[in-house]
Amino acid sequence: MSTIYLATDHAGFELKEEIKKYLEEKVDYEVYDCGALTLENGDDYPEYMARAAEKVKFDAEHDPSVAIIFGGSGVGEAVVANRYAHVRAVTYAGGPLDVIKISREHNDTNILSIGARFVSLNEAKQAIDLFLGTHFSHDERHVDRILQIEELTK
Repeated sequence: MSTIYLATDHAGFELKEEIKKYLEEKVDYEVYDCGALTLENGDDYPEYMARAAEKVKFDAEHDPSVAIIFGGSGVGEAVVANRYAHVRAVTYAGGPLDVIKISREHNDTNILSIGARFVSLNEAKQAIDLFLGTHFSHDERHVDRILQIEELTK
């Protein structure tokens, strides 16, 4: 069973709660909530994103996992996540889903950062389903690039 970590601040809290229910209905995944566990207006996202990124980083060396993180735009959240070795986050805030597909196939992204102020529940579900259903291509040029990234984040 694969693990999916969730994290959010106040801006994505309601969407995260809906997505948590959605994912828990899927029997293929164990869902772990890294917070926020209650809605607190004005809370800061870095702590929650760091928890999720640390879990994905640790799991990368054992049993690879993914995370879905939420924020207002999803950008700051991805910035925090991308500071960790073995973590590659992509941001989705609406528009074509191709960016998610390509990021998984070419960059082996393992965190999806969703801009909750810019997507509906249905759009978030579509993005998550595509993220979870797309896998790394293992093409040599993409493997080489990931190795270069890993070298830079040691």
